[in-house]
Amino acid sequence: MRINAEFKEALRQILWQFRAPIRYAFAYGSGVFSQTDKLSSSTNLTPHPHPAEAIVKWQKGGGKIIDFIFGVTYTQHWHSLNLHQHRDHYSFLGSFGSGTVSRVQDSFGAGVYFNPYITVNGTMIKYGVVNLDVLTRDLSTWDTLYLAGRLHKPVKILRDDARVRLANQINLMSAVRAALLLLGENFTEKELYMTIAGISYLGDPRMSLASENPKKVENIVKNQMVNFRQLYHPLVNNLPNLSFTDHRCKSDDWLDDESACYNLSQDMDPVKRGNMVRRLPAAFREKLYFLYQKKFQISGRDFNKLLEESKDEDEGSFKRRQGGEFDRRLAGESDLPQNVGKAIQQTVQWPSTIQSIKGLFTAGPTKGWRYMKEKRGKNKEGVEQSKKE
Repeated sequence: MRINAEFKEALRQILWQFRAPIRYAFAYGSGVFSQTDKLSSSTNLTPHPHPAEAIVKWQKGGGKIIDFIFGVTYTQHWHSLNLHQHRDHYSFLGSFGSGTVSRVQDSFGAGVYFNPYITVNGTMIKYGVVNLDVLTRDLSTWDTLYLAGRLHKPVKILRDDARVRLANQINLMSAVRAALLLLGENFTEKELYMTIAGISYLGDPRMSLASENPKKVENIVKNQMVNFRQLYHPLVNNLPNLSFTDHRCKSDDWLDDESACYNLSQDMDPVKRGNMVRRLPAAFREKLYFLYQKKFQISGRDFNKLLEESKDEDEGSFKRRQGGEFDRRLAGESDLPQNVGKAIQQTVQWPSTIQSIKGLFTAGPTKGWRYMKEKRGKNKEGVEQSKKE
């Protein structure tokens, strides 16, 4: 994603303040990519004590906390080094040592340990730590969709890793396929991007407990249309059953037109849609299969055989698997979009719920309460925004 070079360098300088080795890192969220077209006229709203000038300029006055994800190789070793350098970043859990911190990270929720409201280089940040194995598994199989969902949206990668890069290409293609199974034959690119961006929010407890802006997905896409287009148009071009149908796409500068919303069309042929079902991430596809086992009244023995036959893929490859009879049968079902949505909810709900509960301990009571208060404020803001429209 294209961002101001000075802002990118300011983000990288934040990473250099951590002695513990960060193998992969990205910045994301409203502090990096604006989710509103309204500008704050008061710098009093900024959470940053003494931010770099590049951050002030990029965030245009009213600042936002900057969110990071750090991918690390050895969880306990990383926290041991970080606790020694930055004990103040941790809640009371840090008093129990790196073993406890790493167990809390890896054993509960989605495998991420967040430290919120941390000041580095005069900038307020929140950073989440995840083991690279956990990250690549979620990107490839969608076992939680917690981090895979974040990477469905525009992010700024600050330190790259070849294994994660490959897994994320698979993740992005999977997001397009899942969105196509949720959409009809004709749609706009805004509808496509909103469907993709909304995947990780289906089943997220924050959306149902009034602790998140109900218009969050719409705000993300509306204000980042060009970034979404830059991210997904190469994948659209590689799918034989999906294409832009808008005549405006023939112009030389169509990718950079912020005011445009182009039309797309997909081939609804059941064989091609069956191939898309077959190429969904393994853990996620299994949940979808289970939903149809009951509907089709498939015996346990036959269903286990079906699952065994579907385990012929390499999670880290782009092998073009062909949909079988069962996949084509699912593709022809009128309730496929509803069941894809249910499978997404089943994937997201439990790890997101546990991750939210875990956050109360990793942040500590004071920071945890502050975080929940701010989230409820965003929900109220979104409700007010809806009333005015």
